[in-house]
Amino acid sequence: MKQPLTLASTLGIDTGGTFTDFVLIQQGKLHTHKVLSTPDAPERAILQGITELGLAESVSAGEVAIIHGSTIATNAALEGKGVRTAFVTNRGFKDMLTIARQTRPKLYQLETPPRPPPVPKELCLEISGRFDASGQELERPSATDLQALINQLEELRPDAIAINLLFSFLNDEHEKLIEQTLLAKLSWQPFICRSSIVLPEYKEYERGIATWLNASLGPLVKNYLLKLKADTSPSPLSIMQSSGGTINAEQAASKAVNLLLSGPAGGLAAASYLSKQLNIPDLMTFDMGGTSTDAALLDDGNIQLSSEGSIGSYPVGVPMVDMQTIGAGGGSIAYLDAGSLLHVGPESAGAKPGPACYGLGGTDATVTDANLLLGRLQAESFMAGGIRLDYAAAEKAINKIVLKLALTIEEVAEGIVNIANSHMAQALRAISVEKGYDPKQFRLCCFGGAGGLHICALAEALGMDQALIPRHAGVLSALGMLLAPVKRNFSCSYQYLLTDAGENAITQAFATMETQALKELSLEQINSNNVLTEYSVDMRYSGQSSSLNLSWKGLKAAASTFHDLHKSRYGHQLQAEPELVNLRLSVQAQQQEYKLERLNQKISQKKPAQATKQISLYGFKNKVKIYERDSLIAQQIITGPALILERNSTTLIGTEWRARTDQFGHLFLDKQRAWAEDNA
Repeated sequence: MKQPLTLASTLGIDTGGTFTDFVLIQQGKLHTHKVLSTPDAPERAILQGITELGLAESVSAGEVAIIHGSTIATNAALEGKGVRTAFVTNRGFKDMLTIARQTRPKLYQLETPPRPPPVPKELCLEISGRFDASGQELERPSATDLQALINQLEELRPDAIAINLLFSFLNDEHEKLIEQTLLAKLSWQPFICRSSIVLPEYKEYERGIATWLNASLGPLVKNYLLKLKADTSPSPLSIMQSSGGTINAEQAASKAVNLLLSGPAGGLAAASYLSKQLNIPDLMTFDMGGTSTDAALLDDGNIQLSSEGSIGSYPVGVPMVDMQTIGAGGGSIAYLDAGSLLHVGPESAGAKPGPACYGLGGTDATVTDANLLLGRLQAESFMAGGIRLDYAAAEKAINKIVLKLALTIEEVAEGIVNIANSHMAQALRAISVEKGYDPKQFRLCCFGGAGGLHICALAEALGMDQALIPRHAGVLSALGMLLAPVKRNFSCSYQYLLTDAGENAITQAFATMETQALKELSLEQINSNNVLTEYSVDMRYSGQSSSLNLSWKGLKAAASTFHDLHKSRYGHQLQAEPELVNLRLSVQAQQQEYKLERLNQKISQKKPAQATKQISLYGFKNKVKIYERDSLIAQQIITGPALILERNSTTLIGTEWRARTDQFGHLFLDKQRAWAEDNA
């Protein structure tokens, strides 16, 4: 089998809203790097980092395997900057995406401000033809209607076309006919996609939104990836998917909707790897970067996927990592509303101008500015001196808020941090408590450049006694891209009560999807004999609109497994027969084997590192000790309060916490009370 990464050097690149992170594994050694992102042209920051790492010649010689997590699709979707897209559907259903599900975003907000439809009315086109609910043809699209559609499109000349017909998940013949006709007769070449490829599942609205997103984002993603591939050729380029696996750039170019959580999925891939390597099965993670925070849960070390995720206000039916994303990052802007109430986020200062303390022209107060004024960030050590933080600029930005409140500048800074913590704690509750999990049964794991400053406060907010700050936490998402498997996910609708479902029919449906999956993997020269396959199903009680996903172990086990899962998630089960909704298949090549690098120092050979200095910080009664993380030895114990500085992040150990380094350099944090009980 061809492993996903086989070259002498492998490079993971995570493009974030503020920083672009790099992790290079070369001759068994791991190197990290950060540069400021360039949102107007993300590839510019990537090429800058490649040059600064001394890899330009190696990349040009095809000697570096590159895996990239991109925010192109995410940002374009959130900002409504997709290309001009036509939506083609059955006659009488052109308002499908506008009507949506007719639900209010906020249940008790009776008057909801109107929002523009995904596709303008003039770009919603209809055509004859229809299948019934069993996939039988009732009417075929006429040649006259097909020509009329061609004429409409020639006049509108959209950049992309999304085809979404009723019951195409059962029979895609009409969608194929329309696609083939457009490809043959249109005078230009728009980006075309059909729902039977993007999301072959029931629910025409969700399928339509996924297809529209894929079409409207497709040209942007395709152009970006083709340009990046040209700039890094002949070195191979793979892209991180929202499902936690990689795909080569050529195939990714047509699957924009599968890349919406490309970056955050990398962090979860690394966390899953660490969970299994360190034998910590249950981790709750949060990835706090410069723009946002992503919260997720690992159950038994496995990434949880969801087909009911969303991007902005739109549902995303394709499999993606199950996480909560909020606008709370180091660059989140603090401001006062009309009633002088302090808010933080979701707007971010981004990479440019960035927080005021970056000295790049930013004037708004941010979480990073607040942490600097509180002394929790040390100006001289930030990014190993790569960015010299401007204390005076941060003070000036926060003073604009202070002047309107009867508070000191330290109180305002602390308030900004506390509000950001409150937002992140709520996101962590949403992926744990609201889904039937007790946070106390998990160890809180942080990554991202800003995570270490907030981890103790968040753990305390959730009543947790244990935390973990991985080595290289500041660039963990980029590392995760090197550890993620080559992966594909497929699905198909299969709606039957369990008593009516046929085991042989289900087996055949899985086999059909597996054939297609192995065909795609073969394009990356991956041997089918070395592929791991997982079968799962979506199930629900008849009449429910949402479903639960569970591993497929045959019809006999399905009912009891579903009842137990429903009771665990919702606190009850019904005396009713469940029904199958969708069949799902996941295939993946064995992931890159990377052995964690152990610390060179042994406690028996070297004394524990001493604090470089002690300082007074606002909010702490005792002096705060400062350590350099690279100088810590295995099994060294640090009692809070303490600051631990490293190249890509800073960690704040709370007063009641105790940190211990393991043999790999990871920091295990425990409440001192809990630590004392475990070591009694």
